[in-house]
Amino acid sequence: MAGHSSLITKTYHIKNMVSNCCIVLLGEKFIQAGIHVHELKLGLATLTYDPEIVSESKIEQILRNYGFDFITSHGKKLVEQVKIAVIELIHHLNNVDSIVRKSDYLVEKLGMSYQYISKVFSANEPITLEKFIILQKIERIKELIYQGEYTLSEIAYMMDYSSVQYLSNQFKKITGLSATEFRNNETPMKKSIGRLY
Repeated sequence: MAGHSSLITKTYHIKNMVSNCCIVLLGEKFIQAGIHVHELKLGLATLTYDPEIVSESKIEQILRNYGFDFITSHGKKLVEQVKIAVIELIHHLNNVDSIVRKSDYLVEKLGMSYQYISKVFSANEPITLEKFIILQKIERIKELIYQGEYTLSEIAYMMDYSSVQYLSNQFKKITGLSATEFRNNETPMKKSIGRLY
C-alpha cells in the first residue's frame, strides 16, 4: 500500500433484518470482507472501512446476497422501524396483550401518531399496517400451535383475540386451514416472518 487512506465510518439503514440470526449473519459477512462493525442491530449497521479496499457497492452486494438491501427514503426507513417493532412485540416479547390491537406500543416506540405511521406504511408497502400485524400474529400462532405447549384458549388470550372462535376464523381466512387442521398437519406451513406477503 503506497499511501495511507482514511477510513470511513457510516451508518446504513438495512431492509429485511428481522431476527438476531440476521445480525449474526451480516456481522460475520462484514468482518470477512474486512469491514469493522461498530454497531449492528435490527435495521441498522454502523461500519468502518477503507474505501480503497471496500466500496459501498461491495457492502450492497453483501446485503443483497442474503436478502437485505439499503433503505434510502425516510418513508421506507419508518416502515422498516415499524416492521421491526411489530416483529419484536409479537415474536420476541412475551407480553403482546392489547398493545397490538391498540397500537400504543408503536406510538410509544416510534414517537409518532398511529394514523401517520399507518399512512406511511400503506404508501410504501402493498398491504396495510393492520394486515401486516395480522399476518405476524398468525405466524406467531402457528409457532405456538406447533410447539404444543398451549391450548387454543391460552393462545387466543396471549395474542389478544376476544375468543377462540375469532382466532379460528381469522386463522382459517389467512391460512386456509382451521387451527386444529394445522395442528394435525405433519408438515408445518410456517413462513419466514420477514417474507409474509
